Amino acid sequence: MDAGYHGRVTRPLALTRTGSGEPLLLLHGMGSSQRDFAAVVGSLAERFDVLDVDLPGVGRSPALDERPTVAAITDAVERTLDDHGVGRVHVLGNSLGARVALELAVRGRARSVVAIAPSGLNVPPERVGQGSGMALARVVLRMLAPLVDPLSRSAPGRAALLAPLKARPWSTSPAEAVGAREGFADSRDFWRTLLWGLLLDVPRGLDRIDCPVTLVQGVADWVASGQTVRYLPLVPGSRFVPLLWAGHAPQSDRPRTIVRLVEEAARRAGQPADSSAFRNEHRNRAPDIASVNRDSQAGSLAGKAV
Repeated sequence: MDAGYHGRVTRPLALTRTGSGEPLLLLHGMGSSQRDFAAVVGSLAERFDVLDVDLPGVGRSPALDERPTVAAITDAVERTLDDHGVGRVHVLGNSLGARVALELAVRGRARSVVAIAPSGLNVPPERVGQGSGMALARVVLRMLAPLVDPLSRSAPGRAALLAPLKARPWSTSPAEAVGAREGFADSRDFWRTLLWGLLLDVPRGLDRIDCPVTLVQGVADWVASGQTVRYLPLVPGSRFVPLLWAGHAPQSDRPRTIVRLVEEAARRAGQPADSSAFRNEHRNRAPDIASVNRDSQAGSLAGKAV
């Protein structure tokens, strides 16, 4: 198993480190920054040594010289962990960050993964729709960039900015609105990342993942479509949790639930795979997974009808 980056990365990524305990890596999605975890980072820091990273070209992180594929972005994340003396980590990722989290698991770098709406398994028509939506958001946010800071100071302003990503955008913090500006308007490598990191990405080697993986998607997430549940048969032992009243980036929609899922995944990482507790937990969730698959199939048919 490939457990290291390939030597191409020369500069580590920017991160904010808080808390103490086992290391927990936070990986935001495209169109946001490390600020997108503002609603959960405080609670997570009570139990974990939290490393909240800006992905390449976002915030204070340098853009990559090479093509920003998922593999190259993961190389940059691994180099950053090495630079901070951190080995295997628990990972909470959203969207592109969730896809990178799964890549870290493939490489044996993850202790556990909570992957919220991971990219990578959408079908071509969905990729066209997602790419078009991301491109439009980039253009609009660049036009509105001078207004983001004043809009972020009010709940209606934040709701207007973050409605496509959140089910309860009025409950977000000013930091999350600024994060959207950093991820869309200010990103220094937006178009290459959109192409190589999202639209052309094809996950490989998922069967090599041997850590607990929790797949999560908000039921109000129109960005990810039905791709999250498609990871279930590809990632050994993974489980799926749908979130009510939650959008594509649900950290502030359901913060307590997100924290609980991370804690549960970390506990599962400490259980032997053949332990009775692990077997019972997996058995008890099987009906939930089956029902979600049925709902997903019905949702896909409904989406095609539209």
